[in-house]
Amino acid sequence: MSAVIKILLPFSWLYGAGTRLRNRLFDCGWLPSRRFPLPVICVGNLSAGGTGKTPHTEYIARLLLAGGHHVAVLSRGYGRRTKGFAEVHTDMDARDSGDEPLQMKRNLPRLTVAVCEDRCKGIDLLLRSHPETDVIILDDAFQHRYVKAGLNILLTDCSRPYFNDSLLPAGRLREPASGARRANVIVVTKTVGKNPPFRQYRERIRPLQGQDLFFSTLGYGRLTPLFDKTDDNIRTLGYKDAEVLVVTGIARPDPLWTYVEHQGGNVHRLVFGDHHKFTSADVERINRAFTALPPSKRRMAVTTEKDAARLRTQNGLLPELRASFFVQPVSVRFLPSAEEQEKFNQIIKDYVGKNSRNSAVD
Repeated sequence: MSAVIKILLPFSWLYGAGTRLRNRLFDCGWLPSRRFPLPVICVGNLSAGGTGKTPHTEYIARLLLAGGHHVAVLSRGYGRRTKGFAEVHTDMDARDSGDEPLQMKRNLPRLTVAVCEDRCKGIDLLLRSHPETDVIILDDAFQHRYVKAGLNILLTDCSRPYFNDSLLPAGRLREPASGARRANVIVVTKTVGKNPPFRQYRERIRPLQGQDLFFSTLGYGRLTPLFDKTDDNIRTLGYKDAEVLVVTGIARPDPLWTYVEHQGGNVHRLVFGDHHKFTSADVERINRAFTALPPSKRRMAVTTEKDAARLRTQNGLLPELRASFFVQPVSVRFLPSAEEQEKFNQIIKDYVGKNSRNSAVD
């Protein structure tokens, strides 16, 4: 244990005492938790970012949309400059909606997406403006217990599972690991390697009776242009034998670096903080990093879907860079087999089917 963590541990104990008290007040009913008359699915985590909430939220939304449901996603809209309730549209600025909600709306235009810090108020306004909504997915709301979700899905990163982490500020946990007991489903995300730790993690997590445990990994799709005019030849050739500037402002960019390297690219990393608000100075930094790539090689730049929501509005990027700047889409796949994926899908379908518009309202 490092000296810095030892210094921070007393603050983690105080933080933990506060979160335990808060949870106890909800458990006892002293703090209100409101039910709504339709299926509400919560996707969240115990840690501060980096578990893949957005791809998993999109996965569930896509599944339900394909089943003919009118689905709405409600997010806090972290990092936006606006306040209160707002519906997200594809042509919005990420600074007004948050990058993740805008990403979801762009990827799934039929999906209703809204942002609001107060989730109860947000659901009320969503149902008022979209009365046809029959399923709501709460993005990153595991700690927002003022809404009583009917299905709680807890995500934990395989490389840093909650059972190996500490509370803030010594670690990344927002609440004690015991909070996992509230989950109906636990998903170990970003599972990689030739021998995934299925057995070891099951023994450490020890799912409760009635609690389902899954493992998922990220799949990488075909590159898409960040801007309208992009070199299709670069897109066709992909990463192989290319000098690749990987521009990221996410919590954990290393899986993307690894993927690009495995595809034959030579990775040049340009890392910004999670939800970073890009400035003109950052644009100049990106330009310089791209210009510094070996000119004798095939050059390209790539970013994540989340970062793309913030980079598209930036002016001043070099024309050559704009023509070779791509977005790397990701998708969710469950391990170790298609049977696990179907089992997860069935849990979602069964919950929605059994709870449609028949829940009691507190």
